[in-house]
Amino acid sequence: MNLKKVTVIGAGTMGNGIAHVFAQSGFTVKLVDVNAAQLEKALQTIGKNFDRQIGKGTATEEQKKAALTNITTFTDLSAGVQQADLVVEAATENTDLKLKIFRQIDEAAPANAILATNTSSISITKIAAVTKRPQQVIGMHFMNPVPVMKLVEIINGYATNKEVSNTIAELSKQLGKIPCVVNDYPGFIANRILMPMINEAIYSLYEGVAGVTEIDTVMKLGMAHPMGPLQLADFIGLDVCYSILNVLHDGFGNPKYAPCPLLTNMVTAGFLGVKSGEGFYQYTAGSKELVISSRFQ
Repeated sequence: MNLKKVTVIGAGTMGNGIAHVFAQSGFTVKLVDVNAAQLEKALQTIGKNFDRQIGKGTATEEQKKAALTNITTFTDLSAGVQQADLVVEAATENTDLKLKIFRQIDEAAPANAILATNTSSISITKIAAVTKRPQQVIGMHFMNPVPVMKLVEIINGYATNKEVSNTIAELSKQLGKIPCVVNDYPGFIANRILMPMINEAIYSLYEGVAGVTEIDTVMKLGMAHPMGPLQLADFIGLDVCYSILNVLHDGFGNPKYAPCPLLTNMVTAGFLGVKSGEGFYQYTAGSKELVISSRFQ
């Protein structure tokens, strides 16, 4: 399969990163979002991320201009997916929303188009089942920040065609990524392993075993993690962590995946990490200093 025209659904953090790497690799990209302001913000973010790459010597000004030229924006999903060879959905991690979007994509996209989802935990098989082409539906889970992180977790649904899986793996290599192909079970591999670790770190704080600094320092210095699990949870979004843990808990029926009560309370109260300005740490725009939330001092 020769994929040249790519549509990305959703212009948030993951969507604009996915559009960035496809456009940088020479693909024609249509970026779709119902919010026109979000699309404008996404283009600005892509430009700033290119400036960082230019500053590090990993991209040139000419590459930036060419990539931005490769991207066009749409607020109408049906118009955005017409003529697409590949559609990558990167909307909010909400099952009902994703199912609705895939029904719309299936109706409007060309019959031979591959439909991929960037979901980090929702069943590919369940998403594929609402389409008339389940054999052409696959998970293409990029890591954040997309322009930097090398991994693409490729998830085969129960009906995914092997040729489609091979095509997406080769495509990932074209983007300069390293594909890892896994099967469709709750949490796949990345989050099935990561989220219980984060949840256990939160339980350790909740039970008073250690403080925020101590927990993150042990994992950074003792396990060579670049970021401690509590800081990472803030970066991912505590609401996202909570949602994924619930997917694991519901999917396996095992109480070990149940979200820690502290995490539940923080999400309910709106303390979601970086995106809300406070989680386990406090975040100030323009500051890189890591400040523990006063609630945990």
